[in-house]
Amino acid sequence: MPELPEVETTRRSFAGRIDSATVVSARLGAALRWPLGCTTESLVGCTVGQTERRGKYLWLPLSRGAAPAGGLLMHLGMSGSLAFREAVSLPPAKHDHFDLITTRGLLRLTDPRRFGAVVWSPAIDQPPAAPLLAKLGAEPFDEALTAEAFHTALQRRRGPVKAALLGGSIVVGAGNIYACEALFAAGIDPRTRCDRVSRPRAARLLASVRATLAQALALGGSTLRDFRDAHGMDGAYQDQSSVYGREGQPCAACATPIRRIVQSQRSTFFCPRCQKR
Repeated sequence: MPELPEVETTRRSFAGRIDSATVVSARLGAALRWPLGCTTESLVGCTVGQTERRGKYLWLPLSRGAAPAGGLLMHLGMSGSLAFREAVSLPPAKHDHFDLITTRGLLRLTDPRRFGAVVWSPAIDQPPAAPLLAKLGAEPFDEALTAEAFHTALQRRRGPVKAALLGGSIVVGAGNIYACEALFAAGIDPRTRCDRVSRPRAARLLASVRATLAQALALGGSTLRDFRDAHGMDGAYQDQSSVYGREGQPCAACATPIRRIVQSQRSTFFCPRCQKR
């Protein structure tokens, strides 16, 4: 599933190219997770503004002249990717489910499993966009997310710390790969109860989440199966992982075999010696 580094990498790869473009036409293929919420014809003539990201969502603001015209909230789902190409006449393939054809090129959503979404909303702070975004935790690099605030949020939960990171209600972006890697870097067992994480360990974990996501962004995210950026490029973070996908291999720090367990139906990889409860 594309996580924050992959979504931000995607945003960076096309935002500057589509900014100020005018929509020439739009095409909706097979049904996605939610209805588009408008006719494709109503998008024609709109100008695309600066693409923003919130969590794993992308927001493409639209306008008509000086007047706002809502925007498109996009989610890549489990297997989606966005491509931006100058060739606007490129015919859609089987899994290409949304096209936004503009004066600067074609923005296309490809999603084999169709869990992704493109939803029109009158504004980012109005339904249907607002309720979807309201569930999200803090952005990981937001200065308002202090170590103290992070620790306080953990103390309100009794479940495993790995599950809290994946849930995204405290901090967004730490998907399965990045949660495993951040917990390893912080030396915290993924099964540790949230309310038993001390202040120093919470501070170390938050720093590790930020460092892990920053490294992933620098490497263009992770490509395990489907992810490509808007240029069609793979991510490279998965080649640098310390624990993820390395079951049975020696820990780089202590040579203990990496373990794999299942938490919330997701694989968790960790070092049973380096990571303490």
